[in-house]
Amino acid sequence: MPDKHLSSQFDSELNGVSSRVMELGGLVESQIRAAMYALSQFSAEAANRVVEAEASVNAMEVEIDREISSIIGRRQPTARDLRLLMAMSKTTANLERVGDEAEKIARMVLSIIDKSGSIRMLPASELRVAADLASGLLRKALDAFARLDTITAVSILKEDDEIDKEFDGFVRKLITYMMEDPRTISASLDLLFLAKAIERIGDHAKNIAEFIIYVVKGEDVRHTSMEAIESVVR
Repeated sequence: MPDKHLSSQFDSELNGVSSRVMELGGLVESQIRAAMYALSQFSAEAANRVVEAEASVNAMEVEIDREISSIIGRRQPTARDLRLLMAMSKTTANLERVGDEAEKIARMVLSIIDKSGSIRMLPASELRVAADLASGLLRKALDAFARLDTITAVSILKEDDEIDKEFDGFVRKLITYMMEDPRTISASLDLLFLAKAIERIGDHAKNIAEFIIYVVKGEDVRHTSMEAIESVVR
């Protein structure tokens, strides 16, 4: 993943941490899939699996950060190597937060299962579309991070806007349901909670894309316009 160094041991350490970050990403992706399956099937068993897996995600985050701190302390890297390690640490934190969002979805599913069936009358299937978009964006961000691909990173930043539009449209639709039938308010608020969790997954994928540009170009592009970001990458 990173450029070759004079120290092959340093290369090995960087590659080892990178592999662990990708492993964490795979675990978090599986959490998202399980959480959405739990929602689509109203499966308590699947929801409970997601909740139980959260401990593993948290433990991996701590282990990865400990290893990164050790490498920085022993190797005292500079320039791009230091940026890479910092980006790995921030990516790990964002993946852990994606795991948190998956757990929130799972816990809400468990709550919904105990309630009336009114939520089944609402457009819950549209959440799965948004979840597929968010999960795909996360996978794309991890692939781009593994290759330090800034072109793909820029496309991810643009695609996140699509998830935001899906979320806004979904919220408007829920408001319409609640206005037309107040009996749907409780179930609609549950779906709104789920939709926000999915939208945040897309935000974390966007953050990872910004870290890629930071590593390669040495520029922090957070909170900047798309035009400015494209100028940095060119």
